[in-house]
Amino acid sequence: MSGFVYSQKPITIESGEDVTLTGDDGTEYIDFGASYACTPAGHCHPDVVGAIQKQASDLLFVQGSYPVEARSTLTSQLAALAPGDIENVWLCNSGTEANEAALKFARSATGNTKFVAARGAFHGRTAGSLSTTWKPKYKASYEPLLEDHVEFVPYGDAAALEAAVDDETAAVILEPIQGEGGINAAPAGYLQAAREVTHETGSALIFDEIQTGLGRTGSIWACENDALVDSPVVPDVLTTAKGLASGLPMGATLCADWIAEGAASHGSTFAGNPLVAAAATATLDVIVDEELPANAATVGATLVDELSRADLPIDEVRGLGLMRGLEVGRGANRILRDLAMEHGILALPAGRSVVRLLPPLTLTESHVHALVEALEDTLEATTDA
Repeated sequence: MSGFVYSQKPITIESGEDVTLTGDDGTEYIDFGASYACTPAGHCHPDVVGAIQKQASDLLFVQGSYPVEARSTLTSQLAALAPGDIENVWLCNSGTEANEAALKFARSATGNTKFVAARGAFHGRTAGSLSTTWKPKYKASYEPLLEDHVEFVPYGDAAALEAAVDDETAAVILEPIQGEGGINAAPAGYLQAAREVTHETGSALIFDEIQTGLGRTGSIWACENDALVDSPVVPDVLTTAKGLASGLPMGATLCADWIAEGAASHGSTFAGNPLVAAAATATLDVIVDEELPANAATVGATLVDELSRADLPIDEVRGLGLMRGLEVGRGANRILRDLAMEHGILALPAGRSVVRLLPPLTLTESHVHALVEALEDTLEATTDA
């Protein structure tokens, strides 16, 4: 074994600045993937780098039972940004840990064991979060997991969701927009229906905003975005990670009081690491102070308009803000390869038929022009072949 979990790309990255990554041969690439939404403030934002450098000179690590200013500042900031009256913050090191905590807290708070999740969902790779992930390819090597305790329903089908949630349900876990599943946005009324049925049964509602949150859809949280909901839908638990600390390992589980009371003995050695907490605080400051959610909404709308005018062989453009999926039919990986090698555009797949765009939220309209021109050349070449 090489020791690498991921297959290696034929590009070695040496440095990054804003939306640009530079290879070891000097080639520059526009990063339309942000390493799965991990750099919302752009690569190496000077405020984030400065916060890391300062914290590194003061204190790298001390375990969580000792109060630390960097950690306290971050938890207060997250509580202030959280939707509704969610004020409890549990820090961790990744998205899957944040979801794992959410599932455990829901079981402890409700006394129930059943989870309801959506087909097409991706919630992580640890045992509990993997159990609520849909694709069999992620689970087959590790079963049995919690299959007997998870019921999957069609995403966006409110009637099916309502039928599945009962008095034995600990939680419903949903992405407001499915990422790995193909950039599928919740239809009108769906998130509200989930809120209503969980209220009725005393179950917890968990929103996995690990990919949708932190301004990517045009609002800090997708569950507050008026393109998805008539009014904000406040979950009992909201999870966030990926770009929270500009790609450093950080996740958070934000909980209502009644869920936090059920946190029991859950813990993590490195949760709230001062160095990463400082990076997260700086990242959130940049997102808010530079109004990056508004930029995501504006530039995302420009992207959709330009793709429409270009009349490309794209079946559908899905998503919100700067979380977009281009349905291109089979062959997405070939398109991604050509975009990277021929045009210096890095993007991501979501299955075999979707080109996924999750760029830094600092993206500009000039970057959109470059992408659309590259797609025109790439898709024309693909069609001719």
